[in-house]
Amino acid sequence: MTLVNASPRRKELVRIAARLFVEEGFDRTTVRMLSQAMGIKSGSLFHHFSDKQAILRAVIETGMQHALTLARGSLAEAGCSPEVRLDALARAHLETLLTERNAHVVALYEWRRLDDASRDHLIHLRDAYESLWQKVVDEALEAGLIHGDRLLVRRFLLGALNWTVRWYDPAGPRSPQALAGELLAMLTGRALAAAQTETR
Repeated sequence: MTLVNASPRRKELVRIAARLFVEEGFDRTTVRMLSQAMGIKSGSLFHHFSDKQAILRAVIETGMQHALTLARGSLAEAGCSPEVRLDALARAHLETLLTERNAHVVALYEWRRLDDASRDHLIHLRDAYESLWQKVVDEALEAGLIHGDRLLVRRFLLGALNWTVRWYDPAGPRSPQALAGELLAMLTGRALAAAQTETR
């Protein structure tokens, strides 16, 4: 069962809530602020959501489902090469940050605000996403593409990618694809080795 309703109106309300939670923080965002931004009366808000906690739950679920769908699709097209699969997953993660940035930021910074029931419902999505990453990291380790502790490698990778929401400028000189390539080059040293070969 999913907590996210497919209605276009509800999706729009979730997008507005995600923006407000990023701008103001979950605790400082009031029901009145949400209803004003959504263009509805405070009482009408509860026709769509039972309470503010349900809105937070819907925002985080939206971001997590989007990330999982994008990652699975990218891996399905990536083939069997560990290097290509790692690059595809990094690109998908960065694309998620751009296309569902607010929901992703809320998931990163407001997860602790979820109540126990919401967290228990959503944790399977988080675990599924981390499992995808762990599988691809394990493939890269087994191929000798990268080295290190498997759990730490996954955490470092996701931490570095998630932090791009703080500094990445979509209008800047590097595309998400270029950023993913830079990350892979730093992990494997392959781009550096190729550059050194070309200069000899």
